[in-house]
Amino acid sequence: MGNNIDDRVEAKLGSISSEEKEEILKNFSTFKSYLSGKVAAGEKMGLSDEVLAKATEKVAGYLANHEDPRNREEHLLQQLWKNGDKEQQHALSHMLLKLVKND
Repeated sequence: MGNNIDDRVEAKLGSISSEEKEEILKNFSTFKSYLSGKVAAGEKMGLSDEVLAKATEKVAGYLANHEDPRNREEHLLQQLWKNGDKEQQHALSHMLLKLVKND
């Protein structure tokens, strides 16, 4: 199940056009809304919080390594991500999930 989710996240990240990516990342509220929709879809599929957190880790790692932050919040998240170890990154993924679920 883990590799399947990794593959699906990787495929989705690769299929997002530059314009769509810019729209999603233009402000933090839009990013949270996008992530919230993806989390809700994952929950409907029966994915656990742990699987969702692993998918969030994959997305966060991609963003930290391939995208320039578009706002202060993204800049802070990128700095936290890059300065955290694997365990801290995993915890941050869980916190992001909680943030979008409670929004």
